[in-house]
Amino acid sequence: MHRLTALALAAAPLALTASALIAPAPAEAQQDVLAQVQRHLQSVNTMRADFIETNRAGQSVRGEMFLKRPGKIRFSYEEGVNMLVVSDGRALTFVDYDVRQVQRWPIGDSPLSVLLNPDRDLSRFARVIDSGRNSEVRVRARDPEHPEYGTITITFLRNPSAPGGLMLQGWTVLDSQNNLTTINLANQRFGMEIADRTFRYRDPRPRNRRR
Repeated sequence: MHRLTALALAAAPLALTASALIAPAPAEAQQDVLAQVQRHLQSVNTMRADFIETNRAGQSVRGEMFLKRPGKIRFSYEEGVNMLVVSDGRALTFVDYDVRQVQRWPIGDSPLSVLLNPDRDLSRFARVIDSGRNSEVRVRARDPEHPEYGTITITFLRNPSAPGGLMLQGWTVLDSQNNLTTINLANQRFGMEIADRTFRYRDPRPRNRRR
């Protein structure tokens, strides 16, 4: 069964792979590009997109992502994939309905906090990576005080009609077992109403196990 690793739900130290060797952008370009990424994050209040999640073995699942800042995100998977990842703004929750399991982590313990909190100072924990494409912006973020939380590499395309001039394309998360999992987005839409109930979930556990 395809297991979700893209959200780095299990905190683990980073393992170095070839993808971590991409050269950073020149120092003089870092500040301007990070400021543009920050403007993009701050200009997006809500977002919906289709996604494809692919792990290192090449297994893929599809679904729809809902985002509402600050702090709320939901990954609804395609029919037949009985799991859910959702954040209510405080904790990131992974629900496996097949085995009736629920796991929760503070938002700050996940690399996704980069996307969910637009007010964080990116210059403290992120670097622009030179991908060799003028049309692409790639940012790698890692909490220097908590490397066990993992590393996220986020990709944007320059698009004048997108919020802040950037279109979020997806991200990759790397963990200590050398698991490299990628989320690719499509059909991105911004600025719609998304009800807070979207970020709730049905708890599959028997009542006596919740106490």
